[in-house]
Amino acid sequence: MSEPVVLTRRAGAVLHLTLNRPQARNAMSMAMVLALREALAEAEADDTVRVVVLRGAGGHFSAGADITEMATARMRLAADPNAIAAVNASFGELCADYARTGLAVVVVVEGTAMGGGFGLACVADVTIAGESAVFRLPEASLGVVPAQIAPYLVERLGTSQARRLAVTGGRIDAKAALALGLVHELHADAELDTALQRVLGEILQNAPQAVAATKALIAKARLHSPASLVQEAAEVFSRAALSAEGHRRQTAFLQKRKAKWMPQ
Repeated sequence: MSEPVVLTRRAGAVLHLTLNRPQARNAMSMAMVLALREALAEAEADDTVRVVVLRGAGGHFSAGADITEMATARMRLAADPNAIAAVNASFGELCADYARTGLAVVVVVEGTAMGGGFGLACVADVTIAGESAVFRLPEASLGVVPAQIAPYLVERLGTSQARRLAVTGGRIDAKAALALGLVHELHADAELDTALQRVLGEILQNAPQAVAATKALIAKARLHSPASLVQEAAEVFSRAALSAEGHRRQTAFLQKRKAKWMPQ
């Protein structure tokens, strides 16, 4: 019996998802895309999960889309003219799911992060890279387009850098990725686990509903002027302050103790 394409592990409030096709540098098959989406949906339905961590097995994060599956989709074009678009859209839905979730998302990158793997690194709230990490956008060299990840490249890097990387094939090492803001932290590969635990500890100090509301407001702020969001932001703040979560935190602060959601 073959191993699952995504390995799952719970550690308290953290769900660890490991892309598990090391023989293919964790290239994303349709089965992997479906497994990642299902794992996130289950985590969102479980109010004890607060953080999702994505990582790759075998020393690589992900080589992007599985080219063999794209070739298979091409062979189906006579019967289904939308076969290739459907495969591409499925990955787009994966990115959208992880971008809009109220859970905190952390990506840990080692080795190869190409195409869709590059995109998932941009989708995450926090991206930590090891010194071995190498990022590439090879789509144009293959005669295709980084279609589904383009919005996340622009969001993380800005239009100028996204355009530069797209037209040059975007091969950058971990230090360059840090300088561009693609990743938030850079560590020796052997120190990634320690760095991850520190980041998780920082995230878990924060109220889960407040994190979700903050992420939603930041996502909306990208598309609206600050002045247009004044009233909505005030309402979001008021709901949080008056919620049971907000009340518990304020009470805990006054009593000089940790709130219920904080690691004890």
